Amino acid sequence: MRYRILIEQDEDGIFVSECPSLPGCISQGKTRKESLENIQDAIKGFLISLKKHNEPIPPSIEEEIVEISL
Repeated sequence: MRYRILIEQDEDGIFVSECPSLPGCISQGKTRKESLENIQDAIKGFLISLKKHNEPIPPSIEEEIVEISL
């Protein structure tokens, strides 16, 4: 499954990652890479919890990239 995440660096230099499709699914790390790894674990746990409680699982995203020439 694929989910879009947002990663921002806070004022203390910590990288905070969030998955908008899964409200409240947030993680962090000292580096961008660590934050990415941590949010992947958080997403897995979030989805397992939804499944355990018979809650609907948001659909995976599909993205396309288009190149525009001017």
